[in-house]
Amino acid sequence: MKKILKVDNPNVYAEYVGAPLLHPQLALISYDEVSPFRGSLNSYGVYGLFIQQQFPKYLSYGTKSILVGDSSIIAVAPGQIGGAEDNGTPLYINGWALLWSPELMKGTPLEEKINSYQFFSYFHTDWLRMVPAEWEQLSALIATMRKELLESPDSPALRSILCGYLSLILEYCQRIYLRQLSQEESGDSDILKHFHRLLVDYFSKGLQHEKGLPTVSHCASELAYSARYFGDMIHQATGGTAIGYIHSFIIDQAKTFLMKGLSVGEVADLLGFEYPHHFSRLFKKVTGMTPTEFLMK
Repeated sequence: MKKILKVDNPNVYAEYVGAPLLHPQLALISYDEVSPFRGSLNSYGVYGLFIQQQFPKYLSYGTKSILVGDSSIIAVAPGQIGGAEDNGTPLYINGWALLWSPELMKGTPLEEKINSYQFFSYFHTDWLRMVPAEWEQLSALIATMRKELLESPDSPALRSILCGYLSLILEYCQRIYLRQLSQEESGDSDILKHFHRLLVDYFSKGLQHEKGLPTVSHCASELAYSARYFGDMIHQATGGTAIGYIHSFIIDQAKTFLMKGLSVGEVADLLGFEYPHHFSRLFKKVTGMTPTEFLMK
């Protein structure tokens, strides 16, 4: 089974890479100062921005492996998994990591707004690509934020200031995200984004426990298409079927839960399967292996 670092507190990751602990609810790490360090595959219970000039190869983001370009940002949110698995080779990285607890935002405007930043989603974008001026602006802002942390004791006023910095940094990220979004092609990508968002909402609202697993007919109806036309659109966009897309989405969620240590029965129940063996059968159909075999990879 893959070794996973549970980052339930921002300073868990800071301690892992050997960075100083600056605040109980926020970690600000200069990779230039802690490199080289061991890679880690992380299960996040916090929010995070990895703002770097270079990323390790073979990076995991959710259940995907990605190759991230230079001068990029990866955003993570509680419940997600990502990182560079420790293969024994030290990592040398330039840039910053900024992680913070949801508790830091409690009762602030940022708490209400955080869910509107869609770049935290696995699906909408794998990473945000900075131009040189944006790298310089964000680096200067983060350096100033670290100076504040080093010079000021923890207090409600400091936490308010930190949320102000985070809000500004996230608005820079939002500008990058919107620029990339405007450059993407519409059409096929739009229908997939709406389809994916619908599935995310379906499970986050717990509808799988009320209505069972999502069906093609339900998704088509919610998006105002006939089931047949919707199926044709998904086939055109992906080369596969709509039900296949639903099944792949479900199994991606299942992989994340399994990697966090939940049992097959617990995962089956969370995802709305009536019986665990129904879940195991679908898992093998989609992946070619059982849940147990997946964990032993």
